[in-house]
Amino acid sequence: MKFEDALKKLETIVNELESGDISLDKAIERYQEGMLVSKKCLELLDKAEKKVEICLKAKDGSVKIKSFKEKDHNKDKNNI
Repeated sequence: MKFEDALKKLETIVNELESGDISLDKAIERYQEGMLVSKKCLELLDKAEKKVEICLKAKDGSVKIKSFKEKDHNKDKNNI
């Protein structure tokens, strides 16, 4: 499942639960499903974060691999 698909499904579940137009049993089922989808979203985000790396070329020509962090990204943007 793609992240975008999982997120859409989670949004649908949340909207359904917030509407209040479903029975308690159905609400519990949807809540449980939502928790599973939420966990999947977190797993997909974690995998994506691990894949995103920034290659920084040092003055000596070596390449350093550094995990992408938002603060690092903003710092690099400010240097442009």
